[in-house]
Amino acid sequence: MSNKHGHQARKRFGQNFLHDPGVIERIVRAINPKPEDSIVEIGPGLGAITEEILAINPRLQVVELDRDLIPVLRTKFFNYPEFRIHEADALSFDFSQLVSDRPLRIVGNLPYNISTPLIFHLLSQSGVVQDMHFMLQKEVVQRLAAVPGDNNYGRLGIMAQYFCKVQPLFEVGPGAFRPAPKVDSAIVRLVPHKELPYPARDLKMLQAVVRTAFNARRKTLRKALAAMVTVEQLQSLGINDGLRPENLGLADYVRIADLLADTGKLPAEDNEVSDD
Repeated sequence: MSNKHGHQARKRFGQNFLHDPGVIERIVRAINPKPEDSIVEIGPGLGAITEEILAINPRLQVVELDRDLIPVLRTKFFNYPEFRIHEADALSFDFSQLVSDRPLRIVGNLPYNISTPLIFHLLSQSGVVQDMHFMLQKEVVQRLAAVPGDNNYGRLGIMAQYFCKVQPLFEVGPGAFRPAPKVDSAIVRLVPHKELPYPARDLKMLQAVVRTAFNARRKTLRKALAAMVTVEQLQSLGINDGLRPENLGLADYVRIADLLADTGKLPAEDNEVSDD
């Protein structure tokens, strides 16, 4: 489906362009941009949110992968000389290079097909971030905010909550987009902790423990973590080895990871992205 700019929404980029003025206004109000902020928008599309933020913060920077959209954005916002477009893939983009005197405020209507790996990429750079506001598939927001015992609780929520306070804000129906997606969306705010509530001795070990556990989420901890930790070690931490991975909180996973870090056992590289 093309629009008044003649741009065809691309399936491979997961493009669904926001067009509902009421929803756009609500999102911008939630972001609450200030003129002095250092704001970065991921995937501006046709500039629906971009336009509203630029009116307040003319130094907005955007990261866009679709090179056909870049001339559209340059033309639309030609009267903002400080507006900067980075033609890049956000999945591999080094956001820390955009930091000057202020931490970054990152916003975006994230493509559904890359939202989970992109969030993991951004969490790894959370030290340079003030906050993040994203439009995501409703289910992804539920997973980000899930607590132990929830069906949606898993690796994404645990690692997001390790780094950030997660605040689901409001839901957005398919009709706010062109083309309309087949799923509901939601806005979430992620605010990096000033001090980590449960700092792990070895972050890679924590990632490995959580990933291993949730790769076998239907099994008991005894079986799910059999390759990493013994029943005796779990019991020494006061953790019931008969529980399932979804029953343990972030603090418990950090305790297991710290125990393993003390043994000097190195985890496998944490480069696999699971939907859990």
